[in-house]
Amino acid sequence: MVRIALPHDDVSPGTGCLPPRAWYATSDARALCLNGNWRFRLSPTADAEDDAFAADGYDADTDGRGAWGEIAVPGHWVLQGHGTPHYTNQLYPFPVDPPRVPTDNPTGDHLRVFDLPGDWPAAGTTVLRFDGVESCARVWLNGTGLGDFKGSRLPHEFDVGPLLRPGRNVLAVRVHQWSAGSYLEDQDQWWLPGVFRDVTLLHRPEGSAGDHFVHAAYDHRAGTGTLRVDADVRGRVTVPELGVDMATGESATVPVEPWTAETPRLYDGVLATAGERVPLRIGFRTVAVEDGLIKVNGRPLLFRGVNRHEFHPETGRALDADTMRADVLLMKRHNINAVRTSHYPPHPAFLDLCDELGLWVVDECDLETHGFQAVGRRGNPVDDDRWTPALLDRAARMVERDKNHPSVVVWSLGNECGTGRGLTAMAEWIRARDDSRLLHYEGDRSCADTDLYSRMYADHAEVELIGRGEDEGPEARRRLPFVLCEYAHAMGNGPGGLTEYQRLFESYERLQGGFVWEWIDHGIAHPAYEYAYGGDFGEEPHDGNFVCDGLVLPDRTPSPGLLEYKKVIEPVRIDGDGHAGVVRITNLHDFATLGHLSFTWSYEADGVRVADGPLAVPALGPGEHAEAQLPPAPPHAPEAETGWTVRAVLAADTAWAERGHVVAWAQLPHEAGAVRPAARGASPVREGRRTTLGPAVFDDRGALLALGDLRIADLRLDVWRAPTDNDNGMPWRPEPSLATRWRQLGLHRMQHRLDAVEPSGDALTVRTRVAPAASDLGLRAVYRWQSDGARLLLALEVEPEGEWTVPLPRLGIRFGLPGARGPVRWFGGGPGEAYPDTRAASMTGLWEADVDALQTPYVRPQENGARPDVRWARIGGLRIDSGHRPWLTARRWTTEELDAARHRADLVPGRTVWVNLDIGQHGIGTGSCGPGPLPPYQLHARPTRLDVTFSTAVTRGNMP
Repeated sequence: MVRIALPHDDVSPGTGCLPPRAWYATSDARALCLNGNWRFRLSPTADAEDDAFAADGYDADTDGRGAWGEIAVPGHWVLQGHGTPHYTNQLYPFPVDPPRVPTDNPTGDHLRVFDLPGDWPAAGTTVLRFDGVESCARVWLNGTGLGDFKGSRLPHEFDVGPLLRPGRNVLAVRVHQWSAGSYLEDQDQWWLPGVFRDVTLLHRPEGSAGDHFVHAAYDHRAGTGTLRVDADVRGRVTVPELGVDMATGESATVPVEPWTAETPRLYDGVLATAGERVPLRIGFRTVAVEDGLIKVNGRPLLFRGVNRHEFHPETGRALDADTMRADVLLMKRHNINAVRTSHYPPHPAFLDLCDELGLWVVDECDLETHGFQAVGRRGNPVDDDRWTPALLDRAARMVERDKNHPSVVVWSLGNECGTGRGLTAMAEWIRARDDSRLLHYEGDRSCADTDLYSRMYADHAEVELIGRGEDEGPEARRRLPFVLCEYAHAMGNGPGGLTEYQRLFESYERLQGGFVWEWIDHGIAHPAYEYAYGGDFGEEPHDGNFVCDGLVLPDRTPSPGLLEYKKVIEPVRIDGDGHAGVVRITNLHDFATLGHLSFTWSYEADGVRVADGPLAVPALGPGEHAEAQLPPAPPHAPEAETGWTVRAVLAADTAWAERGHVVAWAQLPHEAGAVRPAARGASPVREGRRTTLGPAVFDDRGALLALGDLRIADLRLDVWRAPTDNDNGMPWRPEPSLATRWRQLGLHRMQHRLDAVEPSGDALTVRTRVAPAASDLGLRAVYRWQSDGARLLLALEVEPEGEWTVPLPRLGIRFGLPGARGPVRWFGGGPGEAYPDTRAASMTGLWEADVDALQTPYVRPQENGARPDVRWARIGGLRIDSGHRPWLTARRWTTEELDAARHRADLVPGRTVWVNLDIGQHGIGTGSCGPGPLPPYQLHARPTRLDVTFSTAVTRGNMP
């Protein structure tokens, strides 16, 4: 049998393409965008159709052999009604038999018929450019084959000048979903085939600019920049603001303001050749490893970074300019200063935005072979010389395309490929082509091909050892700077432990920060589920909702995790002594002074602002600190809890946020406030099968039924929460997850036994035991109810029995408020959710929100919505006070319903509002891919007490 050879299962990078070159957004040469509606047909295999559709003069409307529809380009056909998406994290969705792929290989034929504009120049030539096609494309123009290519997130160009004609040009593109290139693109994302980036015709006049390389170094000692532009075509370089006018290849050294992510100073220039004028945006900066540290312009930097896949819930990896700008603006507004382009070069326009608005970029090659780990790395392309040309092609296309971006300070060879000769060849080529940037690759612990030691998901203890230089490994590696290229896996509720990581980064200079995994939840818009994740399209194998692990929800709504990250990585530290009225300000910027910020103070009494004003702070330089004096405390009610809030805000509008945008803040307590007297004095009265105690009514089993006219349902001890993604852990690990251990013990189905109901002179005491089936572990819970006639006091004491080796999910009480309506108002932490290790962004204040607004709509429903440190709350006519400052959760479904839900649409609000008041919550951690909660945030069974006062009346001084 003769095997049919097709380009899609060939290890070569392709044929017919022009050499890679620098990308630029515009020039004075003509361009024709070919984006729009293309004709499309889908075939089940790579060879189901011949290439007759590519013939000169082909007309899809008159061809009766195939059903042609339309598809939007850029776009993915599986998101436009043709086939379905497929998600895997690391497993290949086809047999591992490189370079071959399955016979069942969805193949999309694309047709675009276009006319040239009437004034399209006749002289010169024209280039056809594809900025991104997944995963293998064959291209024809007017019946002539141009070639084929792989490298989905990389540009490819063809010279088509001799083939063009004024009218009815037929561009035909055949795209295979699977190809040999798919083995190099196993990148923890949806497999989304199609022409998903721009398609453009670029006129190339005689004497047009070819490839060019802008070298713009900065000497921080002299304050000068040295500019040289190397170009394939001779021309002149002008930078009017700097008085530069020189030939290509020449150098000029002039005084300049350097480019940094904090101060993204760009100079406008022009590269002019005989046939073209190309705008240049020049940023002067120098990147080096000196004294074991990553330094830019002579100063160490700290990455406050994030990993970013390109994703939109409706268009997949086909992003428009507004979406890319929205991403950068959100990052800047949340104090993020760096992005790792996981795991491929982004749309080039994104890097323009990073240059303009200021982000450090680790530009990563379109390369990951993670799925070979499942077969013991046998056949791994990065250690197979047959694949090396393809690897080098990918490296070259990244470097050549992006080399003129000052924001790009690090090249990354790829992600999770193991080790091999091909990676070394890539590193050698990149170093030879561009020695002005650093080289990164996490997968080689020897660091033989890199300039920095990079890890992912190392726990806090190991990171601290690395910071101290006490980690194991080669001595040469201990002299390298360290970066966490992935950490703080932001899947669902979380990530926890950010504060402790940041404290380490700021304590040890070798630790130069990290990149949270990742930016966005990859939930695909779905009519039934709202957002779909792995398996929702019937695909096998899949990795479930592991694709939803971002700091923003699929619609780019910031998650509580992003707000927490913003707080933790603030570039200004504010602390001090509220009693003494002293504020300490530390500038944590690496380059910028505090001259762009203004500082304010406000004074709150019981969460209500009573005064505010400006705070004089000098324009501190990087690393400098100073103290400022607060004014005398303004008059306030003597029994009020008081404190100061100090904010650092933008002093003027910037390109990324308006004047007044809050960059950093801190709260300094002043006075603790008076303690309300306990609700005691009334006696319980038995009336038939009911007992009254002040305004409360209990049944004969001691269950609270009502408080005045307000019904109370099923008040009892509660230890269960709907497990978070981090509670569910890592399915590939052999040890059971925390959630599995909870379920094995039976904490989701605890049984409540009534032991005694004991009325006395001033109290009603109810004794219970709460325990899981098939275990001798238990929790003794004693409810002591008292009243002063208007209010009802619960003193709950919990005593564990047995040897508890598993922490509790939560500990507190749960009850229902049937028919409760209206907003929730509380004095405590807010406005968003917080848990023991995710509470840095929680601000003490007086807050109000509807019950539905208290929920965080994670793509996969799970525990969410807790507000910490609640002094008092009012919900549905019920007033709650507690000196123990519990966590408050309120939702219109039970925890059991939340636990059973798999998508947002599964949650159907009921008429009862279910309230949890927790004296303890287990931390969140990042156990979905990383360490669990640190010991201080683990909730272990121990003797515990919770005091809560309930009332329905609003008394003076309690409810603003």
